[in-house]
Amino acid sequence: MNGVLEQLSEVLEERKQADPESSYVAGLYAKGLDAILKKIGEEATETVMAAKDGQADKIVYETADLWFHTLVLLAHQGLGPDNVLNELRRRFGLSGLEEKAARKD
Repeated sequence: MNGVLEQLSEVLEERKQADPESSYVAGLYAKGLDAILKKIGEEATETVMAAKDGQADKIVYETADLWFHTLVLLAHQGLGPDNVLNELRRRFGLSGLEEKAARKD
């Protein structure tokens, strides 16, 4: 499953070198962090609205947009999906309450 994430991560890295006029992602990178964060906020809101509507296809579509733009953020910050997957692996088997309590230490 994460093969798609790896492929997408590679494409997002390539877009860092692309002309902003030729690529949506290159255009986001050129606009900077605030533009990327704004887009993530928009997509998060659209995901919430889709969930409230309860239509599975819209939930999947909007979640895909949210994940995509989050991957753009990660790439912009020199990170990738493996960083997030490794953190999720680290948390696996911990209760959410234990994990959250450990952050306060």
